Amino acid sequence: MSPSNRREFLSDVGRGMLAAGFGGALASELGASTLFASEGSDSIRLGEYEKLVELMRNTPAERLQPILATKVLKGEASLKQLIAAGALANAVTFGGCDYVGFHTAMAMLPALEMSRQLSADRRPLPVLKVLYRNTQQIQNVGGAPATTLHALDAIEAVEHANDSNLGEQIREACRQVDVGRGEHLLATVGNSPLDALNALQPAVQDDLNVHRFVFAHRTYGLVGLLGKEYAYSLLRQCVRFCANHEQSRIEHNYPESPIRALVPKLLDQFQLVGKKLGDRDPGDAAVNELSQTIYQCSREQAAEAAAAALAEGIDPEVVGEAISLASNLYVLRQGADKWRTHGDSAGVHSSDATNAWRNMARVAESRHVASGLIVAAYHAGVQSAPFETPAYPTDEQRALVTVSDPSKLLAEAEDAIRHNDQGRATAAIQIYGEHGYAVEPVYALMLKYAVSEDGRLHGEKYYHTVREEYQTIRPAFRWRQVVGLARVTASAYGYNREDEHGFRAAGYEEACSLLGVEA
Repeated sequence: MSPSNRREFLSDVGRGMLAAGFGGALASELGASTLFASEGSDSIRLGEYEKLVELMRNTPAERLQPILATKVLKGEASLKQLIAAGALANAVTFGGCDYVGFHTAMAMLPALEMSRQLSADRRPLPVLKVLYRNTQQIQNVGGAPATTLHALDAIEAVEHANDSNLGEQIREACRQVDVGRGEHLLATVGNSPLDALNALQPAVQDDLNVHRFVFAHRTYGLVGLLGKEYAYSLLRQCVRFCANHEQSRIEHNYPESPIRALVPKLLDQFQLVGKKLGDRDPGDAAVNELSQTIYQCSREQAAEAAAAALAEGIDPEVVGEAISLASNLYVLRQGADKWRTHGDSAGVHSSDATNAWRNMARVAESRHVASGLIVAAYHAGVQSAPFETPAYPTDEQRALVTVSDPSKLLAEAEDAIRHNDQGRATAAIQIYGEHGYAVEPVYALMLKYAVSEDGRLHGEKYYHTVREEYQTIRPAFRWRQVVGLARVTASAYGYNREDEHGFRAAGYEEACSLLGVEA
């Protein structure tokens, strides 16, 4: 991809990819408008989704799945409508404050995008899968009576100095665990969902938690799916998430995150406050070197390296590339002694978090871009020491693969996945890439198992992360993402959330039966 075409592509990414890769149609839904003009701040509008939301909140998962499958097969509900209703059912029930709940919310848009990559007869599978586990958790906490996101009282007059101060005041409300004030402050945002996302940035950047990063990114994407009239109901969950995280920190007597002092220090040290960020691309070698620095050094040094790169005029997109490559190294270099690379592993968590930061940086106000990427680099930096094992696939693992035909390499990879052989799976896909074969057949193979396996509620997000990162990372390094996906897919095959082997994703086989497709 030429530099000019690449920049045009990334411009499109900034407009559309944040809404989970759906492109310009959703970007237009995120245009300038009065954020709460239709909804106001004193109600939770379910609109056209009300009946579906109530169905999902009142029906056990095993009874709900046949109903939803029938609706899809008869054309009574689209997959988009099901995901939209699922997102609202999730928000009303959990409000961003339930561990399994926010994991299912983060998987919804990736699942909908995955459905578009499948044949027509199999298209509902990823959507039914994520809605099955969404409904399972709704029932686990009590069903419809378990309502967390209540309508606000009539809007109070909440004063703030000016719009530039609003984000800091929301952050302070979250630090004080004052959910009501934070929600009311967010309700004063006037122009668009993007303005609300910007107002949330100081709070989202205020502590380290992969989920608060990804949840903010994916929730903003859900606004693009449902429309501006649902913006407040969805985005107020981010206030609740951040305040809930702070409450947990206080209850456990954990110290404040070091980034609260480090980020302002680095912004001042490198004179990044109010600075127009550059567009310089230092080339492949420099990007690789920066990624190695972020991976190998302490978190403080990783954050400083990102700040220094931005101060030198390096394009934020390029700095994001380096952070993404560092995150990918956690996938490729994790030792075999820590067998599970799927789920909440260091590599998957770091990769998903970095992907969220890169997407938010593409659309956020410039004053939040530098601080966001510094937080992303800090999060991707090592806590103690990096994995010292060689990156997968090793020479020994490559020696296990003796074929070179593309179809045979894919068959080798699939056999390795079914035997949880992470080394052989990565070797087959690495060799496939070295031959210059097309990436789409690899995605098709990995998608098959991202749908059928549990993935500990991370499979959908990580699959989508890899596809996005492959598109936005320079050709010299992008195949590393696909190799990482092969390893994670081989790790996940057959394991449920309790790491017991011999299981498919909950509800998957029944969904296949309902749709009349092979499991």
